[in-house]
Amino acid sequence: MDTRDSKTPDEELEHLHEVSQPEDYDHPEPDVEQPEAREPDSGMAWLLPALIVVVAVVVVGLLVIGLTD
Repeated sequence: MDTRDSKTPDEELEHLHEVSQPEDYDHPEPDVEQPEAREPDSGMAWLLPALIVVVAVVVVGLLVIGLTD
């Protein structure tokens, strides 16, 4: 069974025009089909750097404790 969407020649031409347009990096706008792109981030950007710092402190602490014995 063929489940591909058939496009009319006009739809195919419109698609080719959309694809061939260069991306506007000076004025980027979130895509209409991607509402999550319009939402601000959840504020979790600090979590990974904080986790890296905590792990580094633990590793250094274990190394210091191990070297003093």
